[in-house]
Amino acid sequence: MTVIDENMDAAMQPEGRHLDAASLFRDHAKYVANFLARLGVREPQVDDLVQEVFLVAHRRGGFVDTGIARPTTWLAAIALRVCSAERRSQRRNRLLPGNDQIDAAPSSNSCPIRATEASESIRNVQRVLEQMDPNSRDVFVLYELENEPCAAIAEVFNIPVGTVYSRLHHARKTFSTLYKLSQRPRSSHYRIPRTKTARATT
Repeated sequence: MTVIDENMDAAMQPEGRHLDAASLFRDHAKYVANFLARLGVREPQVDDLVQEVFLVAHRRGGFVDTGIARPTTWLAAIALRVCSAERRSQRRNRLLPGNDQIDAAPSSNSCPIRATEASESIRNVQRVLEQMDPNSRDVFVLYELENEPCAAIAEVFNIPVGTVYSRLHHARKTFSTLYKLSQRPRSSHYRIPRTKTARATT
């Protein structure tokens, strides 16, 4: 596991209810595990990364609930960085293929063709997210996938709300462009139709 960037501090006011890492783990470990799975972490790795998320939470002294950001928002922000660091580490060690796959097992009752299409769509989304700027991507994921309000995201990342709006706007445009590109056929080479060579006339 690579060292997580400890400079990403949550914005906290001195007033508020303090939640230590133990209480956060007790109440929100399942949420973090599900969130990591949605990010594409494979099942054998989920438990280890959950532990890493709460170790980071412990090193940061826990969470102070001021009523703006929820504990899960703060934990999700940590999980995003933990997940990103883990993937960089594994790619350097060549333990994973270039494109991580999301573990989204289709239902046994689902149509195989639809299940394949759904899995490919999920993989496309994951590939797109991996190509995005981390700061914009994190805001995008929290807002679009977790339905977190901009004010809460701003507090978690200790940035102005205006910056959240700016990153979200940029992320939406980037995601839309990259996703459209990902929908194109993998082979972008077009064959030039063969034409019969005209015979020379005498």
